Amino acid sequence: MRVFDERLDRRSFVASLPALWMLSRGSLSPVLAMEKRQIPGPTSWPSYRRGPLQQGVAGSKLPATLKQLWKFPAPDGIASTAAIVDGEVYSGMFSGDLVCLDKNDGSLIWKYRSIDNPDPKTFAPGFRSSPTVTDDAVYLGDEDGVFHAVERETGKKRWAFETGAEIVSSAAIDGDRVIFGSYDSSLYCLDCKTGEKVWDFMTQDRVNCSPAIAEGFTFVAGCDEHLRVINLKDGSEEADIPLETYLIASPAVWGDQLYVGTHNGDVLAVNWKKKTIDWRYQSGKDARPIHGSAAITKDMLVVGGQDKKVRCIDRTNGNELWTFETRGQVDSSPAIVDDRVFIGSNDGSLYELALATGKELWKEQLGRKVTAGPAIGEGVLVVGAEMSDGFLYCYG
Repeated sequence: MRVFDERLDRRSFVASLPALWMLSRGSLSPVLAMEKRQIPGPTSWPSYRRGPLQQGVAGSKLPATLKQLWKFPAPDGIASTAAIVDGEVYSGMFSGDLVCLDKNDGSLIWKYRSIDNPDPKTFAPGFRSSPTVTDDAVYLGDEDGVFHAVERETGKKRWAFETGAEIVSSAAIDGDRVIFGSYDSSLYCLDCKTGEKVWDFMTQDRVNCSPAIAEGFTFVAGCDEHLRVINLKDGSEEADIPLETYLIASPAVWGDQLYVGTHNGDVLAVNWKKKTIDWRYQSGKDARPIHGSAAITKDMLVVGGQDKKVRCIDRTNGNELWTFETRGQVDSSPAIVDDRVFIGSNDGSLYELALATGKELWKEQLGRKVTAGPAIGEGVLVVGAEMSDGFLYCYG
C-alpha cells in the first residue's frame, strides 16, 4: 500500500519531453503534441452508474482476493462515485477538487478546483456530483450550482454553466449533448463543446437523481414525486407518471422497465412506455428511505437502504430473494461484477457479498462513512470515504 500527497506528475512531464523538443524546433503544434486520450472502453467505469442505462454492472473482472493498492488523501471527504477510464481515476471531492490519478499507483496527474483561486486555504464549493468522462472531457456539478466541463488531457477549464442551486445529479452524455439536473428544479441539456443551453425542463421541485437515457428519451425523478419521460431532441415531456413519494435515487433501466428506490422505502418497477407501475416492493413496517441507486442484472436487483440492510429482489416480479444487514445506514449504490456485489455502509465498511445468496465474502473496515458507490473498472475497485479525514481507496 502506498499513500500519496499532492505533487507534480512525473509521468506526464517525462512523456512530454519529446514533444516539447519538437515544439522548440517549430515542427509540432501544441494540440498535436498532446497525448491522445482513449474513449471509455468496455472495461471502463466512465460515469456514476457506468453508462446511460445506469445498471451499475461492471464490464471488468476483479481478482478473487482483493488487497489495497493505494489510497489518496481527501481532507474533506468524498461522497461521489469515481470514474475509471484508460488507466486513470477521476474523483470529485468535498474540498472542491477534481483529481485525476494514475490508476496503478495513485499518483496525481492533475487537479482542478471549482473556483479559479488555486490557494487550498480558500473555500471552494465541493463536488457531490460524480464525474462523467468522455474521450476529451470530464463533466460534473458543484455545491454552488455551477456545472463544469474540464479538459481531460490538461485538467483545465473548458467552460462552466451556472444554474440556480446546488448540483448533486451526475451527467449523462447523448452524442454532443450533456444532460443533468439541479436543485433549482430543472433538467438541463447543454452543448458538450460550448456549454450553451440546448433546452431545459422545469419540474416542480429539486432534481437530485442522475438522468438515465434510453431510446431517445431521458428519465428524471425528484422531490416533486413524479417520474418524467423527456424527449432528448427538444426537451418536451413524453410522459408524467405520479409516484406518490419523492426520490433521491437515480433510475436504472432494463428494456421497457425502469427501477428505482423511494424515500418511503419502496422499490418500484415502472414500465415507462405503458406508464404503469408493474410491481412495488415494500420493505416492511420499519421501512426507511432508499437513497442509493439500484444495480440490476437480467434476473436480480440489489439496493441498500437506511434501515441498514442490503436487499436482493427478483427483477421480474419484485419478490425478495435475500437480505444482508450491516451496522449502519446504506446510502452507497452497489456495483456488481460477475457473481459478486460490492457496497459501502455508514458503519465504515466496504462489503463484498455473494450475488446469489447475500453471504458476506469479504469486508474492509475503512473507519469512516462509505456513502459513495464503488466504481469497478480495468481490474480495480475504487471507493471514497466521507469523513473529514477521508481517503480515496483503490483495491485490486
